Amino acid sequence: MVITADILNRFNGESIEENLHYLVEVFGDDGVFSTSFGLEDQAITHILSTGHIPVSVFTLDTGRLFPEAYSTWSSTINRYGVNISAYYPREADLQSYITEKGPNAFYESVENRKSCCHIRKVEPLQRALNGKKFWITGIRAAQSPDRKGMPILEWDGANQLIKYHPLLHWSDEELKAFIQQHNIPYNPLHDKGFVSIGCGPCTRAIREGEDFRAGRWWWEDNSKKECGLHFKAV
Repeated sequence: MVITADILNRFNGESIEENLHYLVEVFGDDGVFSTSFGLEDQAITHILSTGHIPVSVFTLDTGRLFPEAYSTWSSTINRYGVNISAYYPREADLQSYITEKGPNAFYESVENRKSCCHIRKVEPLQRALNGKKFWITGIRAAQSPDRKGMPILEWDGANQLIKYHPLLHWSDEELKAFIQQHNIPYNPLHDKGFVSIGCGPCTRAIREGEDFRAGRWWWEDNSKKECGLHFKAV
């Protein structure tokens, strides 16, 4: 599938459900949706489930998630009856990292933090995406200045597949209204100032006026903080 201007226009003009059905029609069961049980992901899970759209769902269990994330995981299964595959860090890689550097080495340097993210998230993600043709994400433009110019549909050269961001242009208000309207289960940490929720040691609530991503890797002095899951390669 070559992403032409006509296809981009189509994806910007049709409904999310129609776009998802189109991807399934083109690629069959070679598509996946990754969830971390944030508000965006819960909204997409609702759309997939209520629309009976046959896309596999997976999550990355880093081993250091908040207890609330696991509760949301369980409530999502109970609500929608969806099968959620879990991908975990490779035991040997994690054991080597912790033995050599310690359990909280990510606080000591950006290099250590990125190594931890790679072991716990990036490498498991690569396994989850291996052989797939399209990947549905919960990315929104409002989440980061670097995401404002993203297309709703793009080629991911690093993972050699198409990425579809169905909620890319949704505002915070639209997302919250959708969650409330459909009574969708969500992580209660969102009600306590947590907007972007990752691993427990690496996430805090944000203060009034702070950037959306300020609560992630909050000890780092870097405005462009990413873990590498959405690295752009051509």
